[in-house]
Amino acid sequence: MRLDDPIRFLKGVGPRRGEILEKAGITTLEDLLYRLPFRYEDRRNIINIGEAASGEDSTLVGTISGVREIRPRGRRRVILRGILGDKSGWVNLVWFHQAAYFREKLAAGGMWLVHGRLEKAPRGGVQIVHPEIEHLGDTDDASAVARVLPVYQKPTDIPVAAMRGMVERVVDACAEQARTVVPEPLRESLGITSLAEALRYVHRPPRDADIEELASSATPAHRVLILDELFALQVGMSLRKAARRLEAGISMAVAGERIEGFFDGLPFEPTAAQRRVVAEVAADMERPRPMTRLVHGDVGSGKTVVAFAAALQAVAAGYQAAMMAPTELLAEQHYATMTPWAEREGVSMELLTGKVAAAVARRVREGVAGGVVDLVVGTHALIQEATAFAKLGLGIVDEQHRFGVMQRAALKGAQADTLLLSATPIPRTLSLTLYGDIDVSFLDELPPGRTPVVTRVIRPGARNKLHERMAKAVEDGRQCYIVYPLVEESEAMDLADATSMAEQLQAGPFKDFRVGLLHGRMKAAEKDAAMRSFKDGELNVLVATTVIEVGIDVPNASIMVVEHAERFGLAQLHQLRGRVGRGARESFCCLVAEQGQSRDSFERLRVMERTTDGFEIAEADLRLRGPGEYLGTRQSGLPAFRAANLVRDEELLELARTSAGAWLEEDPELASPHSAELRRVIEQRWGEKLRLAEVG
Repeated sequence: MRLDDPIRFLKGVGPRRGEILEKAGITTLEDLLYRLPFRYEDRRNIINIGEAASGEDSTLVGTISGVREIRPRGRRRVILRGILGDKSGWVNLVWFHQAAYFREKLAAGGMWLVHGRLEKAPRGGVQIVHPEIEHLGDTDDASAVARVLPVYQKPTDIPVAAMRGMVERVVDACAEQARTVVPEPLRESLGITSLAEALRYVHRPPRDADIEELASSATPAHRVLILDELFALQVGMSLRKAARRLEAGISMAVAGERIEGFFDGLPFEPTAAQRRVVAEVAADMERPRPMTRLVHGDVGSGKTVVAFAAALQAVAAGYQAAMMAPTELLAEQHYATMTPWAEREGVSMELLTGKVAAAVARRVREGVAGGVVDLVVGTHALIQEATAFAKLGLGIVDEQHRFGVMQRAALKGAQADTLLLSATPIPRTLSLTLYGDIDVSFLDELPPGRTPVVTRVIRPGARNKLHERMAKAVEDGRQCYIVYPLVEESEAMDLADATSMAEQLQAGPFKDFRVGLLHGRMKAAEKDAAMRSFKDGELNVLVATTVIEVGIDVPNASIMVVEHAERFGLAQLHQLRGRVGRGARESFCCLVAEQGQSRDSFERLRVMERTTDGFEIAEADLRLRGPGEYLGTRQSGLPAFRAANLVRDEELLELARTSAGAWLEEDPELASPHSAELRRVIEQRWGEKLRLAEVG
């Protein structure tokens, strides 16, 4: 067997299981080999049934009797029950799934090793639901099977033991074929073992293994696998960055005096962070290579000022600039904000969105193609075939994570510079990995005078008082948001929904006011009309889903209420909170958390009460949600990690980065024999994804 063999040809898989595994992303033997255990069960301590305590995982040995199938009334699924007994007592065993599989297995009789969590049975006694079982034959000597056992995340309908058996067969046949990407001289200096040895250890821990180290992926074997993965990624990112430095670009001289004049004309003093980031962007644009720089800035940190300063530099050098936003309303807001700046600086600026009349759009496109328009602001209409630029020098993408990778690439001209903007703060460590091959700037300072939004976590019992406060705010001329996680009522989840609650609120506490509704299932024209009505003050209260997270700026709105706040990530709550606090009045954000949530869940929301720093919140959100979900919300173009965890493995990430840099200094083109496997794996495993990562 070879690592690249299809998974369905492995013994014990077959067509049906093969299809299930392939849907789960396991298509080859190598995929299964790197399906590392997500936890371990310690079965070394075997106890008598009489000593087992309810609520604890236990390993027991005894005979299984009274095996029978039960079909509850009104249900199609069969339940399998049995009784495990030894000299000290007995315990019920229950299987709700794969009853036929386990009934056939239990027909062997004899002694069994059973592992699982004891709990109180509904009709008295104790039980283990879905226990793991292992046949011992006619002996009660379990020493041969009393060990630390790996547990794998498995696709539906494949028994845990079957999944473990498949992995074991691949380890036996293919572990030796695994080749590390870390060059031998570097391995020797780091003192790390072979990849094959590490894989065998994590899949088959020895009897003396430290269970805590295994559970936290902190064994030397885990470190080998993690470092191997992160090293390849860091080398790939470094190669992308080095390749970009060799690409021919546009050198646009720093327009220092013109930018200072722009700053002087602003009704506020730019922050030190804005000046620093503008200088970083200007220096990039002056270099004769294509710029790709990402600017992370919290809500209200002044990214539009940075974007216009960059556009000024492009225009001063004789080039055009384009700014793409994810929604028509956001594009219009940018256009309205920058119009007085453009008029003062003598910049010809136009707006191009799907809502622009056909005749106007045709005139704008003719102006862009003829070089008459210096700066065009718009939506995805900017990357349609009908839009051609005479001399594009700078492409600006706002809320860049809202666009797909290929959409961002479409705005990036052959030599044009690219400036990516994001109001979603991201932890710096994660940023160095996600965007390791591009330059990153941080707008980590808010303009002076902004009043922080007061945030409170409340229970549903305080909702009536909250509605009274909102009503008073509306009577005083202000506006409010109420956000729900669902669009419509769901039988699967006992949650309030935006559609029905908009009706109830209009008929109840806000009957004297105008209540609007906004959600993602509405047609684009309906969403646009709702947002405009709220922005123009025609609506007092806007009931919405997270569609308002980006793209609506209403300075008069001063209260944000998020219902079922425990259902949202911290970064998303921070974005929602950013919809208020944009005017001069004090603003409030109320997070309504349902009863019955765990202490940890409730305390998580307290982070929002403690700080308004987006980067601090992003760090907390990453720790709580983990990198898998965090990365999943961003179209980064990067692969899923098989062994590494970017929160847990920060130390190894830094080691991989420094090691990659040191090796590339010795072998910048990966031409030496020691780099052969590294070069092959980067191209095979990450090649296309690393190429896409260059546009953010």
